[in-house]
Amino acid sequence: MLKRMSLSISRVLHAGYIFESQGAKILFDPIFENPFSVNCYAFPQVEFREELIKELRPDAIFISHYHDDHCSMQSLNLLDRRIPIYLYCLHEALFVMLRNLGFLNVYSLQINQEIKIGSLNVIIKKALDADVDSIFHIAAEDLNILHVVDSWIDFDTLEQLAQVQKWDMILWPFQTMREIEVLSPIRSGPAVTSLPPEWLEQLKILRPRYIVPSSCQFIHEEWSWYRLFYFPISYEQFQKEIEQILPETQVVRLNPSTSVLLTSQSLDAREPLKWVVPVGEQNVDYTYDQSQQVPSTNEVARHFSALTQQQTEFVLEYCRHGLIKKYLSLVESNETYFLKARLWKLSVVDHLGLVTDFYYEIHSQKMHLVMGDHSVKGLGWVTEIPLFKLYQALTAGESLSSLYIRINNQIFDDEIEDEIKEADFLADPLLRCLFTEAFGSYQLAQLKRLGIAF
Repeated sequence: MLKRMSLSISRVLHAGYIFESQGAKILFDPIFENPFSVNCYAFPQVEFREELIKELRPDAIFISHYHDDHCSMQSLNLLDRRIPIYLYCLHEALFVMLRNLGFLNVYSLQINQEIKIGSLNVIIKKALDADVDSIFHIAAEDLNILHVVDSWIDFDTLEQLAQVQKWDMILWPFQTMREIEVLSPIRSGPAVTSLPPEWLEQLKILRPRYIVPSSCQFIHEEWSWYRLFYFPISYEQFQKEIEQILPETQVVRLNPSTSVLLTSQSLDAREPLKWVVPVGEQNVDYTYDQSQQVPSTNEVARHFSALTQQQTEFVLEYCRHGLIKKYLSLVESNETYFLKARLWKLSVVDHLGLVTDFYYEIHSQKMHLVMGDHSVKGLGWVTEIPLFKLYQALTAGESLSSLYIRINNQIFDDEIEDEIKEADFLADPLLRCLFTEAFGSYQLAQLKRLGIAF
């Protein structure tokens, strides 16, 4: 007969949680920043009391993957370096970064590995994109919690999870995100505002007692058009659809700082975290509005700071020479669109909305700068980016979600339109030069700001 356990679960922010049971304490995917990842503002709004965070002494930290909204050097810098870190990542460089930050015990997680921390057992499960993500099964004797983080569940993993006798709670990434659609709003249709059918089928198989709409607990800058375009699913819609398919499952919203005590019989409120401070209304919801007027890149660029003359020249010199050198060094892409010679226009927009255009001819893995202006009729690919954001990508490792880049956000001539329909936006030449073969640039920039060599 198993002993009846109780498990305290506290929400930090996004995919961050603290699990406590019988004196054992685990911190998952810690983010103590607002905003985090440059332009992700806590939603609902919170503040962090860093002096109290520095006093935290969890028995372990588990990090599901390397993305900067889950593994942040700035947040980890607040914690005691003797705390063990268990990280799922296929890149050794990130482990080196954590050790350079000063952590003494950094361990690589493997799929199906079990790590026992006191009365808590953490089992690492395979996500659909196993090159990036992992999923956590947390077991506390007769209690089973599934922390899906922000991934999709692998098909083989689902079969394994279905063998668990009962799921007491699932932390489910309830939002879909329009990360690709914002790159070319003119080419994106209306979003699907209901949950993906695959999610509903998986949840019907797992049938948890409680489900928490988890992750994606952020929104973009107040001026940003992303606020009404990026997140198409509301908390209200999530609860409605879950209750329809799983009437015996209770949907539980855990806002930042909220703590609950889970037992085999009940779920009860506990005292909230003292070091996560709610600000204003907490039960806010997402609003999606496809009909809003999408601002031009010129308008967006005006929201960012002016660069110095030296910084501006650094970016322009990259566009003239560094970008070409990088492109020529890349491994050939699988994208077939550029197997035919294409004229590419890169537009860099400063804080006044003034545009500097660069024209390149691209043919497979070859690229060269083409002087002079060119008509729209001759163009085969177009990229626009604020000058400030390109500087930040080059010097601070900013990721795609904060760059406000636009790709092919115009109508080309009929022949190009017919050919470009099947092209992958992520094969954009600028994106390839910024992110192909680059790993951990955001974390590296964080270490640099912290004065830590790598």
